[in-house]
Amino acid sequence: MSSRWNRAIAELSAQGNAARAAAQRVDDAPGNERATAKVISYAAGTDYLRSASALLRAHLTDRRPPRRLPVARVWPWFRDVWEARAGDRRGGVWRAVPRDGDLERMRSAPSSALLAAVVQQAEALQASLHGKRNMHRLHEAYIPERTGRAVTDMVGSGRSAPTLPGFPDPGHFLNRAFPQGSGTRIQPDRLEEFNQLSRDRFEVHIRARAFGDAVLALLVEDRAGGVVPQPGRLRGAGRWVGREQQLVPDRAKWPAKLNFYQGVTLAGLGWLVLACTGLPLTFGMEADLLSHALLLFMAAGLIGCAGIGLVARYGPKLVKAPGLGAAVPGIAAGLIAFVVWQGQGPVASYFFAGPYDRYEREYAKSCLAASPYRRDAVQATVDDGVLVVTPISGGTTLRLGPAKDGGTHPLQPLDQATRKALDRYGC
Repeated sequence: MSSRWNRAIAELSAQGNAARAAAQRVDDAPGNERATAKVISYAAGTDYLRSASALLRAHLTDRRPPRRLPVARVWPWFRDVWEARAGDRRGGVWRAVPRDGDLERMRSAPSSALLAAVVQQAEALQASLHGKRNMHRLHEAYIPERTGRAVTDMVGSGRSAPTLPGFPDPGHFLNRAFPQGSGTRIQPDRLEEFNQLSRDRFEVHIRARAFGDAVLALLVEDRAGGVVPQPGRLRGAGRWVGREQQLVPDRAKWPAKLNFYQGVTLAGLGWLVLACTGLPLTFGMEADLLSHALLLFMAAGLIGCAGIGLVARYGPKLVKAPGLGAAVPGIAAGLIAFVVWQGQGPVASYFFAGPYDRYEREYAKSCLAASPYRRDAVQATVDDGVLVVTPISGGTTLRLGPAKDGGTHPLQPLDQATRKALDRYGC
């Protein structure tokens, strides 16, 4: 056996141990950590399934195993968002279920008892996927029949609602989207089928672990000579089993209803986000970058989204102080927003000054302040990137450049006569 296969099997074994430990942790975790433990269990089981599928594919095609087994990445900063997303998708297990092509590859390989067990577990996973996809098709719209008996009304007694013309299946998407009845229930003659699909869907993670165990047994027999290697390096969600509080610490929640002081903080933070969102647009306009308006708006949108995310993430912690203390962060944010709002225009104008303003700042208000080239004693025009400064009282005409809107380069003399005139006044 190659060292690469040995390492891959050892890592798969470690993922299997982590998936089983994560499933057990759901029952043992404290109440406040159970939701996170369940998400870790989903993700760890999906990692085990995904890695087992990748190694099985390499084994059946007689290729080398991947250097790194495919595992989901736990988001480093917004782990609470990762938790919500992974929980809604059950850890992404539905996308990791072996498809028809994978199942056909298993069936076409040389048969063995261990491979037959793998095929059986893959078929069970496909049954779970079938249950997830088709459970909703067993519902129908119906017209309730009010009997006055609570038990009868609760189970959805009544007659099936008529279906839309051309769509006789009561579980069709259109019949569920535009129901002709006033209620929804499971089709009475398909209740047993619904229960079976529901069981198949619910057991998907149990079957994922069983599939991973079957693949591990097959690989140990065919690639490791029947010797089970010691569990190797563990990556992915399995590393967080038993560390739920470190993965997603308890954080303050937004109150159901904001009081006046909390509203002040939220308004101040919102104004600060709005002021920061305008920075790319202000600087882009002063830098004469309106031809890249799409990029400027994308940058503004990115800053806005980041600001909203930070407010949603840290806002509850800022407003938890009692009374007037809850308004202090909002007042501070409002003052910062005022400075940003009022200061971004002058700052942008200073760094991206036009040729006339740059001439006044670099020459007219400094070395030429007492000369015939002061700002009120000259006529200045811009011609093809050249600032032409002509003194009204007569004298050498200055030619300075580069003269363009939104430039950051200082004005420099463009000919020898201009250089001599500036040297005369110590510029």
